[in-house]
Order: sequence, then structure tokens, then C-alpha cells
Amino acid sequence: MRLFTVIAFCSAILSLLSAKLRAGLSAVLLLCVSFSSAYATPILILGDSLGASYGVSPEQGWVNLLQQKMPQHTFINGSVSGETSAGGLRRLPALLESATPKLVVVELGGNDGLRGFPPKQLKENLTKIIQLSQAQGAKVLLSEVMVPPNYGPRYANQFTAVYHELAKEYDITLMPFFMEPVAVDPNLMQRDGIHPNADAQPIITEFVYPWINKAL
Repeated sequence: MRLFTVIAFCSAILSLLSAKLRAGLSAVLLLCVSFSSAYATPILILGDSLGASYGVSPEQGWVNLLQQKMPQHTFINGSVSGETSAGGLRRLPALLESATPKLVVVELGGNDGLRGFPPKQLKENLTKIIQLSQAQGAKVLLSEVMVPPNYGPRYANQFTAVYHELAKEYDITLMPFFMEPVAVDPNLMQRDGIHPNADAQPIITEFVYPWINKAL
């Protein structure tokens, strides 16, 4: 149930109350807030440093900005800097148990690519992540990840193909790599040339927002 539906329901109740009964307004509002919170949709972000706000404060990160933009949902940031697809897979069962998400946003693979791991290994790990998430009743939003062109076109094409193959095989939504509109602007990147800075976070937020809405 969406938050605006709960608010409309509460407003309808209040409109029927007499002036005397409105003295209990605070209690009704408390009930509405509790009711809406009970129906919040948990969303798990399973990512690496791009999701973990590396180099910027967590408050400035795009995951926290999405929480502010979508207060009717609950975002659980399970991102860890330096994380690989294998590391995310190892941590996932505990995250699924504790967060019980209805949507898992998978943003992993960047560190696999930077370390030159085989695309076959990446696909195996992401496949298990998708299967575990779906087995727990969660939808999956898979974020495409790209490697720098200096890794060679053959490796880069095989790497990117993994995400498109999985989206097709498991009939899940594939979100384009959100770093594409950011990485081309040096003013939006940190000195390492890999991580987005604080100014880039609102841009990433607006990029990811409609994809999460679509996947819910």
C-alpha cells in the first residue's frame, strides 16, 4: 500500500470527525504513521563502493538521497567498498534474512572487472545472487556495469554481455550503468577518476529513481 493511499484514508476519516472529536487528532495521526510504516517496501541495495558512498558522506550518497525522495519505502544499503560479485554473494543470505527485501538492486561487478576476473565467473556469481533473491520472494533490479576501454574490446564486450544475458534469462529489469552520464565529466568525479563526487550523487539519484519505480 502506497503512502499517499494511507494519507488519503486518514484525511477521509478526519473530515468526518466533529470539532469535539478532533481533539484526538494526534492519536489518529500516530495511527496513520504506524499503519503506513507497516506497509513500507524494503529495498536492498547490494553494491560496491559506488553504492557505499566512497569518498563522500553517507548522507550525501545517492542511496540516502533516494530514501529522502521515496520516504514511503525503506532502503537498506548493503554496499561495501571493494566488494566483488563473490563477496556480495557470500553476504547476501544474511542480508535477505535480516532485511526481507521486496526488491534487491544488484550493483556489482566493477571490482571483478578491475581485477580481470573471467566473465564466466561473474555470471555464475550474479546468477546465484538472482536465484537467492527470487527464492526469497524479492524482485531483482540488475545494474549494468562496464569496464574501462583499456581492458580491450573483447573482454569489455564479454563482460557487458553477462548483464544482458542474465536480464533475458531471468526476465528481470536491466538498468543501464548509472556512471555513464557522470564519468564523462571530470567535475563530477573524484581525483581517482573512478568514484563520483558529492555533486554527482543527485544526478545518480535521478538516474536510478525511475528504474526502481519500474521494478517495484
